[in-house]
Amino acid sequence: MKAIVQRVRRAVLTADGQDWSQIGAGLLILVGVEQNDTEDDAHFLAEKCARLRIFEDEQRKMNCSPLQAGAEALVISNFTLCGDCSGGNRPFFGSAARPEQAKPLYEKFAKILGETIPVKTGKFGADMQTETTLDGPVTLWLDSHVL
Repeated sequence: MKAIVQRVRRAVLTADGQDWSQIGAGLLILVGVEQNDTEDDAHFLAEKCARLRIFEDEQRKMNCSPLQAGAEALVISNFTLCGDCSGGNRPFFGSAARPEQAKPLYEKFAKILGETIPVKTGKFGADMQTETTLDGPVTLWLDSHVL
C-alpha cells in the first residue's frame, strides 16, 4: 500500500462535480492499494500517518504528530500511485488492486486513521478534483512494503 502525505492548510474535494468534503489544517493523504496488500498494510500505513512528526512545535521544528497538532485528514483513493513507468512513458497499472479488493482496504485505512484524528474521505472510484493550500510544502511518500 502506498501513500502520498501532504501537510496542508486546507483541502477541498469535489467528486463527480459535487462538493464532497473539506478540511482545514491537516493532512491530505492519497492512498494506492496494490494486489498484494492486506489489512496489515492498511493498519501499518494508517498508524505511520497518525504518528508522523511533521507539524511544528513551539520552536518551529517538525516535532508534532497530527494528533498533537489538532490536525485532521482528507483521505483519497488514488490507484495511479501504483503506476509503473519503468518500461516507457505510459504508466502500467498491473500491480494496482481491483476495486473489489482496493475499496475495503482503503476504507480500513481511513477507519484506523480515524481512531486517532478526524478523517474525511473522497468518493471511491469517482472523478475527483482537489483544491489545496500546501503547508511548507511538506510532502512524503510512504510504502508499506519499503518502510
